[in-house]
Amino acid sequence: MPGATVSREVRARAAELRRQLNHHNYLYFVLDAPEISDFDYDQLLRELQALESAYPQLRTKDSPTQRVGAGLATPFRKVRHLSPMRSLANAFTETDVEQFRDRVRRAMGSDADLVAELKMDGLAVSITYSRGELRQGATRGDGETGEEITANVRAVGEIPGSLAPPGASDSGTLEIRGEVYMPKEVLAGLNRTRSELGMELYANCRNAAAGSLRQLDPEVTRSRHLRAFFYSCDPPPPGVHSQFELLAWLEGAGLPVNPERRLLPGGRGVVELLADWQARRHLLPYEIDGVVLKVDRLAWQEELGADSRAPRWAVAYKFPPEERETRVLEIQVSVGRTGAVTPLAVLEPVLVAGSMVSHVTLHNEDQVKAKDVRVGDRVVIRKAGDVIPELVRVLSAGRTAASTEFRMPTRCPSCEAGLVREPGEAVTRCLNPLCPAQVQRGLEHMVSRGAIDIDRMGPAILAELVSRRLVRTPADLFRLSQSDLQQIPGMGERSSRQLVAAIQARRRPSLARFLYALGIRHVGERTAELLAAHFGTLEGLRSASVEELAAVGGVGPVLAGSVHHFVHSDGGAALIDQLLEAGVEPQGAARIEGPWRGLTLVLTGTLSRRSRAEAEAEIRALGGTSASSVSRKTTAVVAGASAGSKLATATRLGVPVLDEERFERWLVAPELDPAELVEERDSGQLHESLGFPSGEVQRGGKGTN
Repeated sequence: MPGATVSREVRARAAELRRQLNHHNYLYFVLDAPEISDFDYDQLLRELQALESAYPQLRTKDSPTQRVGAGLATPFRKVRHLSPMRSLANAFTETDVEQFRDRVRRAMGSDADLVAELKMDGLAVSITYSRGELRQGATRGDGETGEEITANVRAVGEIPGSLAPPGASDSGTLEIRGEVYMPKEVLAGLNRTRSELGMELYANCRNAAAGSLRQLDPEVTRSRHLRAFFYSCDPPPPGVHSQFELLAWLEGAGLPVNPERRLLPGGRGVVELLADWQARRHLLPYEIDGVVLKVDRLAWQEELGADSRAPRWAVAYKFPPEERETRVLEIQVSVGRTGAVTPLAVLEPVLVAGSMVSHVTLHNEDQVKAKDVRVGDRVVIRKAGDVIPELVRVLSAGRTAASTEFRMPTRCPSCEAGLVREPGEAVTRCLNPLCPAQVQRGLEHMVSRGAIDIDRMGPAILAELVSRRLVRTPADLFRLSQSDLQQIPGMGERSSRQLVAAIQARRRPSLARFLYALGIRHVGERTAELLAAHFGTLEGLRSASVEELAAVGGVGPVLAGSVHHFVHSDGGAALIDQLLEAGVEPQGAARIEGPWRGLTLVLTGTLSRRSRAEAEAEIRALGGTSASSVSRKTTAVVAGASAGSKLATATRLGVPVLDEERFERWLVAPELDPAELVEERDSGQLHESLGFPSGEVQRGGKGTN
């Protein structure tokens, strides 16, 4: 309906869909941390596509329907692809697949031969070979520009540094595309190790592969045992005229190619093939989330072309989330490290996406009420992203009189302390930091690498210590003897002696590590560093008022209130005192009285002359504070390439913005008076103090942070 009037409701819905899709694009393509399943993402995208089709005036060049990925905020150098790395159009039903075939048939005049390839659940990469030698590796990024990860690509053992004939004889440049993935068995082993070290687990194979391939240290990538499959080459090699021939050529050149590929003459048998792989997918040693169907003839691919987002000669059939029915046997609550009390449905065990599921989180009291989950109900569950079990819906039509409503307990199931739900929050909490359930998880946090960092002290050992009442509080860790540890199964004389030595070696942590180890709500590693650098000593921090805490650059009123409440609460104060009495001596941080003391800078975007870590170190060396978010207390924002959301915040709050060149010039003239800078910032005259010509301090901008 071209030219149709667009109602306010339709415009608002389109804007909301664009916002959600941009948010999820950033999480998926940049942070490798998706919040929703591919299926749910695709439903949002399809709804926006339908609106833009009905109302073309809503379509914009930067709409998520017109591009791939998200803007990059990354420590890696950006590189442009030789040709765009487009996404694929999705099909969710047999009807969608037939519609794809019909479009090709109408365009080309006959049924096309199709090549079926498994759709790997990994990270798309492009690898450039020049004269047969590997020259560059890159991520897909936004489709036009990716991250240069050559060293990490070389650390993937299956990827050859040079091509075998016929690839080696090629005198030109080839950009070869494929997917780097992590086998299921490797992920299981990696997560076992991370669990023992008290580290966060990877949610799925794709996240693990993406995180491993984007490491700053290639040796970490090498240790992750990644693998790869390749499927395209631009330009096509001489003498290759079809996709099926191309796969054979890539294999002959020494590149790994998935053996599970099929040529379907005229597209016959495609429906049976899709059903077969949907049933057998979980038998593979790697994760797949669908099957890619491609027109076989390269000449036809060229003629069919592509739109701004996807080629017209291929489609990705996405497996629907595997849903199963089961019954809720019980609704329990679990207590986390921060005291969050989470409802958990205990289910009749059921096989879903290749594994047995017997529990599913219900997140919070509001979610239980919204879905009206009751004990005894028949429910439908699935795995979000084929990994994390989630409850989809209640089959309320079959509900019996025996079903009982869930009521959140008023007292902690672990320590009997009263539970609290603060205004404006969905989470119910136990505020007693000495609660046994919190102690177990708090211990795991305390010994983790970012905190006290006690080597060899994994969750299994901690669980034994707590269950045997050898450790009741974190302070008890530092009173453990060799004979105590030898009570734990598997702990002999040598291992117990080594663990005692590891504990003793951590009695003098830095103040920042000590603060982070306490598990104060909202306090991460970076915030702990800011507090330690500002107050210098534990005594200084404990005696600070809420206002003094909030005055620290990068610390807002909510965080300040959380810290103040913790150190002055009975449980928090007791925890600190017990650790000190057990011989833990947090080492005060030296307060740098440099020329930038009192200044707070925020870095955003990608810097070309130094890494973000190096820039932050320079700021701290001059006595300043490098914060992670922009507030009215921020002195200035330093904006590198592809900076965005923080610039918008700076504009809204009137915070000056320096580009990288001006920041570098300021670094060599650090004798400026901080007090004057703060005053002149507040008066809008910061650029004059910096010694720059008027107008050189930027305000605002657009992009993605």
